[in-house]
Amino acid sequence: MQQSKSRQLFTQAQQVIPGGVNSPVRSFRAVAGTPPFIARGQGCRVWDVDGNEYIDYLGSWGPLVLGHAHPAVVEALQQAAADGSSFGAPVAMEVELAGLICQALPSVEQVRLVSSGTEACMSAIRLARAYTGRSKVIKFSGCYHGHADGLLVKAGSGALTHGIPTSAGVPEAYAAETLVADYNDLASVESFFQAWPDAIAGVIVEPVAGNMGVVPPAEGFLDALRRLTADNGAMLIFDEVITGFRIAWGGAQVRYGVTPDITCLGKIIGGGLPVGAYGGRREIMEMVAPLGPMYQAGTLSGNPLAVTAGLTTLTELQRAGTYERLESLAGRLADGLTQAFAQAEVPATLNRVGSMLTGFFAAGPVDSLGRVEQADTEAYGRYFHAMLERGVYLAPSQFEAGFVSLAHTEADIDRTVAIAAAALESLR
Repeated sequence: MQQSKSRQLFTQAQQVIPGGVNSPVRSFRAVAGTPPFIARGQGCRVWDVDGNEYIDYLGSWGPLVLGHAHPAVVEALQQAAADGSSFGAPVAMEVELAGLICQALPSVEQVRLVSSGTEACMSAIRLARAYTGRSKVIKFSGCYHGHADGLLVKAGSGALTHGIPTSAGVPEAYAAETLVADYNDLASVESFFQAWPDAIAGVIVEPVAGNMGVVPPAEGFLDALRRLTADNGAMLIFDEVITGFRIAWGGAQVRYGVTPDITCLGKIIGGGLPVGAYGGRREIMEMVAPLGPMYQAGTLSGNPLAVTAGLTTLTELQRAGTYERLESLAGRLADGLTQAFAQAEVPATLNRVGSMLTGFFAAGPVDSLGRVEQADTEAYGRYFHAMLERGVYLAPSQFEAGFVSLAHTEADIDRTVAIAAAALESLR
């Protein structure tokens, strides 16, 4: 695999960008080697600056459920850009997008658009504190909700990959207001409510963990969180930045039948452009300025390009059979990879929910951060490069999710499985 141009660019980037990347996991430090610099994407494929072609299962970390450069999204963006990229003023399309989100999510009567998932989660927690008059928040080890100060405590995603459970620069006073429970362990949550019965504003959770790799909720776990928060006067916050419109129309709350108080969204609702949102019942959202005392603002929030891409994407997802198609393709991939690992006699566990999945180099079940951390990251790194060299682009970390898009075909899936079998055989 030719990488001369990527190596040159990476060398130049490290002189002017910390680590040569604008988001840590892109640096390939978890898998070693030089990250390919991507030049273009089309459908389920990307090409790097050296001309290497890859079947892509990263999908820009989830938002490209339609695939790269989908014609409807490209056409809509071209028309929107011709009229102006940002006004810092209301536009009609943001009202339409907000209305579609409220229609799709049973928990959301009003929604505020922002520009990133980090903003959405940060604002949702501030809102929970404003509404309840309490200060403490429970999160789960291995779950990542963006890089706001109070949430970088035993975080997942890049923080987990790089072994930084608590970021430098976060004051102890901020971290002290964040209580860290164990995902899929209800007793760890109950103990916090017993210790601080009147101090907990809310519980924030990825309903399907995606930032320590895909870890589904244990049966009854989300329902129990709903009961526990309601009984203690706390808010239940679903971070559906990844799962929203990915695993079902309406996200995890529809798939699992659990209604949170506040929902955080991102990724797919921007169709590949920077976006985030948080929403909930009307009486909760009326705490947000200009109606209420909780302040939050953003110049680029609801900008015409992001809402156009998002609205176009959601409109495409409403077509009949969309989620059945995603389920079928992802199931085909998961089954094929599971068989490939078994034939190669490699201890592995494939976790999948809808069109998001992770193959852990660990014997199953992988249902908690403790089990995730038992995965063989060195073996994953070797596998990652064997797949990359054969034309399959996976997440450059064992602790991340992969994504299937509507642009993938059965032939793409079968080719990927065949490549995986060859890659695993080469590592024996």
